[in-house]
Amino acid sequence: MTNRKYRAAVGLLSLLAIPSLTRVAIAAQQSPPPQQSAAPQLSDDPFVWLEDIDGQRSMDWVNTKNAATIAALTRSPLYQSFYDRIKQILDSKDKIANPEIIGNSLYNFWQDAEHERGIWRRTSWASYATAHPSWETVLDVDSLSKADGVTWSFGGADCFEPEYKRCIIALSRGGSDATETREFDLTSKTFVSDGFTIPEAKTSTAWVDDSTLLVGTDFGSGSMTTSGYPRITKLWRRGTPLSSATTVFEVPPDHVGGFAFSVDAGDRRYLRLTDAVTFYESAQYLYDRGKAIKIDVLKDADLYLVRDQIVVYVRDPWTVGGKTWPTGSLVAMSFDDFLASKRDLQLVMQPGARETINRISSTRDYLIINVLNNVRGELRRYRHRKGAWSFDRVPAPDLGTVGVVARSSRSNRYFFTFTNFIQPTTLYVTAENGGVSEIKRLPAMFDATGLVVEQMEATSKDGTRIPFFIVHRDGMKHDGSNPTLLGAYGGFEIAITPSYSSHTGAAWLERGGVFVLANIRGGGEFGPQWHRAGLKENRQRIYDDFTAVAEELIKDGVTSPPHLGIRGGSNGGLLMGVALTQHPELYNAVLIQNPLLDMKGFSHLLAGASWMGEYGDPDKPEEWAYISRYSPYQNLKSGTKYPTAMFTTTTRDDRVHPAHARKMAAKMESLGIPFFYFENTEGGHGAGVTNAQVAKEYALTYVYLWQQLGVPNEVKTGGR
Repeated sequence: MTNRKYRAAVGLLSLLAIPSLTRVAIAAQQSPPPQQSAAPQLSDDPFVWLEDIDGQRSMDWVNTKNAATIAALTRSPLYQSFYDRIKQILDSKDKIANPEIIGNSLYNFWQDAEHERGIWRRTSWASYATAHPSWETVLDVDSLSKADGVTWSFGGADCFEPEYKRCIIALSRGGSDATETREFDLTSKTFVSDGFTIPEAKTSTAWVDDSTLLVGTDFGSGSMTTSGYPRITKLWRRGTPLSSATTVFEVPPDHVGGFAFSVDAGDRRYLRLTDAVTFYESAQYLYDRGKAIKIDVLKDADLYLVRDQIVVYVRDPWTVGGKTWPTGSLVAMSFDDFLASKRDLQLVMQPGARETINRISSTRDYLIINVLNNVRGELRRYRHRKGAWSFDRVPAPDLGTVGVVARSSRSNRYFFTFTNFIQPTTLYVTAENGGVSEIKRLPAMFDATGLVVEQMEATSKDGTRIPFFIVHRDGMKHDGSNPTLLGAYGGFEIAITPSYSSHTGAAWLERGGVFVLANIRGGGEFGPQWHRAGLKENRQRIYDDFTAVAEELIKDGVTSPPHLGIRGGSNGGLLMGVALTQHPELYNAVLIQNPLLDMKGFSHLLAGASWMGEYGDPDKPEEWAYISRYSPYQNLKSGTKYPTAMFTTTTRDDRVHPAHARKMAAKMESLGIPFFYFENTEGGHGAGVTNAQVAKEYALTYVYLWQQLGVPNEVKTGGR
C-alpha cells in the first residue's frame, strides 16, 4: 500500500465521485466494533447522549426522526418513481462488471435483485470478453449471511501472490469498517477450517508466505492507537494461536497507526511496514528476514516499488544527492542502490502548472500515471529501460475522467475506464504490446439528450481561480429559475472529477435540474499546494471557494437562492454544514451526508484523531481558536433563518460517528429550526449495504431536493 492508498483508506471518502478502495485499503479500516459507543465528550453538551450509538434513548430518537422524514417525503408522488427507477438501475444486469485480476482469472463482486448482499465470482479472460460471460460463484454473501445469522457485507480479499490459492477475506457487519477476517481457499471455494481467523476489529494483514501473516489488529489493552487503528504488528505462523504471535513492529499510541502490506512488484516481492505518524506523515520500512529496515524518504512522500525501482512522489521539496526535487516531482532509482545509501535519482515526471499526478498504478514493466490537466484526465505509460525513463500516452477519450480499474504485476495487460457526466462509462483493456480496445460499455442509464457540459471559473475571496463543471440543458435560460444542485468535497488531497452518476442523471438531470461540481481547494485537483492551501488555520479558504462558486452561479443567472441546493458527504458534509451556518441566505436545500459537524469533539469520536493533520487539534486552545470559527455545531444560532436541511447517516458508520448528524439535528430541533433526518441502520460510511437500502436513501434525498428547489406544490415541512 502506498502512502496515498493509506490516506484514502483511513481518510474521509466523498460520497460524490470517489472510486472504490483497493482490497488492501479495505483491510486498513479500524475502529471500535459497531456495538460499542464512544465515551461522551463534553459535559456541557446537552446532546452528548446521542453519542451512545445503540443506546435505547439514542435509537428511540433516531427511529422517531426517521419515521417523520419517511412519512413526509414518501407522500410525494415522486418518491416511488424515484425508488423504482434507482433500484432498477442498481439491480441492472447491464452494469459493467468491473474486473479484478487475480492470477489467471478475472474476479468481480456483484449485487442485483437476486443477490442483495452480493456474490464474489470469477471468469476467464476469454469469457469476460464476450457479451455474456460465464461466471463461477466463489462466495455467496447472501447464503453466508443466512448460514451465520449475520448480515454480512463483503469487505474485499487479500490473496497470496503469485500462487493465488489462499486469500484473507474481510467481512463486516452492516458495512462497518471493522471486519472479521477469515482465510479462504480459492480452489475449493470454502473457508479454511483451521485457517487464519481474526475476530472483528480494524485489521491490517499481509502475507509473508503461504503459512505466515503479518497482522495488526486489536490484541487487547493498549494495542490500538488513539485514532482506533492497530499500533502493533505481529508475525503469526499457521497452526499457532494468534495470542502466540511475535511482535515485529510497534508505533506510539498517539500516532495514527501501524500497517503492514505486501507489494508484488513483478519479478520481486516486498514486505512493507508503515508508521503513520500523522495523516500526512509516515515513516516507511522494508521488512526483511525479521528486521524492519528504514526507507529514508521524506515523511510526506508517496513511495512505490516497481520491479527493482523505488519510485517517490515528492510533496515537500527534497534535497538529496546534491539536487533539489520540487513539489510534485516523481523520481526513481534502483531500490537496492537506494538501500545501499546511493542517491542517483532520475526524474520520471514533473507536472506542469495546471497539471498534477492523481494516481499511480503499475504493471510488470510500466508505471501507469493518471494525470489531471485542468481537472481533465489522461493516462501516461512510463517505462525504465537502458537507465532512462520514457513515456507514451495511452489512447483514451478527452474531457472526462480516466482511471485504471484492474492491473497485475505479472503482465502488462490492464483495464481502465473513461467516464464523464453524460457519457456512460466505458471499459477498455490493453494488450501486452500496449494496444487499447473497448471491451464493455455501460448502456445509457438516463436520457442525456440535449445536455451539455461546460467548465467555468469563479474567483474566490483572495483572488484564486476556482474551476467548476456545470451540466445543463442546451439553451438554458439565465433567469435564475433553474433548480441547481452544487457539490464539492475540498479535503484530504482527493481530486473530484467528472463521472457518470446514474442516479443523479435519472432523478435530477433528466427532469431538468442543473448539476455543478466545484473543484475547490483542499482537494488534489492541482497537486499538493492546492490541498495545503486549505489546511488547518487556512481552512476558511476552502469555504470561501465554495461560496464563490455559488455566488457566480447566482450572478450568472444560472440559478438563485430559492432554487440553489448543495450536497456533500463526509468531509463534504462538513463543507455543507459550514455553508449552512455561514451563508444560509444563499441556499434553499442543504443535503448533509455522513458528516463531521461537531469539530470540538471530532478528535475523540471513532477515527477522528487521525484527521487532526487536516483540521487541527481542537483540544489545543490556539488551534480551537480557528476551528471554532467554522465548526457548524457550535456556530448554529437561534434567531437566524436557515433553509430546511436534510441529514443522512448510518448507525453502522464507525469511521465518522453518526452523532455528528444526530447532535446537529437535535440542536436544530431545540432551536425550532426545521430539518429532515434519515439514518440507515446499515451501510457503514455510505448509504446502505443492499441496493434496496441505497435506493431508499437516494429516493428520499431527491424528493427533498425537488420539493425545496423546483416543485412548488410539494409539502415543505421538515421531519421534526
